Amino acid sequence: MDRPRVVPARRHGRDRLYVRLPDGRNIAWYDREAARVNLLDAEREDEVLAALAPYLTGPVAVGPPPVPTPVDLARLSLHPDDDLAPNRPGEALLVDLDRAPGPARRLRPDPRRAELDAQRTVGDALDAMGGVGGHALHSLPLPGGHRVHHLLIGPGGLYALHVRSAHRQRVTVAEPQVRIGRRPPEPVLHRVRADADRAAHALTAEVRPVLVLAGARRVTVAAAPRGVRILTDADVPELARGGGVLKPADVEALYAAARDRRTWAGL
Repeated sequence: MDRPRVVPARRHGRDRLYVRLPDGRNIAWYDREAARVNLLDAEREDEVLAALAPYLTGPVAVGPPPVPTPVDLARLSLHPDDDLAPNRPGEALLVDLDRAPGPARRLRPDPRRAELDAQRTVGDALDAMGGVGGHALHSLPLPGGHRVHHLLIGPGGLYALHVRSAHRQRVTVAEPQVRIGRRPPEPVLHRVRADADRAAHALTAEVRPVLVLAGARRVTVAAAPRGVRILTDADVPELARGGGVLKPADVEALYAAARDRRTWAGL
């Protein structure tokens, strides 16, 4: 009899290795992120482990698939058009640059590209924090055309991050103004707080505002901003060090709500 074969696939945002019989029937799958082999046919455990042996890099749990929680069921029932989890950092800027790339030759670099690089840098830092029990969402649309650049949901609470590019420039923060390099000061802190307030209203939970000055050479805070945390991109991992605010079940429930486009549509 032909042996089972291993077929890689991506399902629900996770990489899996399916163990499949010659007739096309799946008998197990290996979830690398969870380090677990889920058996659909317990009597074929030895065959499954033999097929997966070249792909297993450490100890794994083996057993039947876990029973889905209410949060899992809500996520699985979410229509792909309403799921914001696949949004990339700087999604809105990517779409804008694709629609209107601007002239091929210009005297100065397109400032949208600097902002895109900044959002990508912060987004990558947030995505790297997924192993500490949190989730990050990017470019969440708000009515009126605004976006929450990043939303971090974890044991330490919820954070709405607004990102500005400040590559190798000095930044001065004086409530509510932020001056980056030689640019005119802007009332950025009003926007940062407004985004966090709208996120809090949508999720019915406290959301803390954070301004991230990506690549800043020096940040001077002339007047302490009310309720806004000021970070550079190098400081973003500090947000994962807190804990004791949200239980794991609360984190998952808030993540399920936040990734649903309909949560934000009624603001």
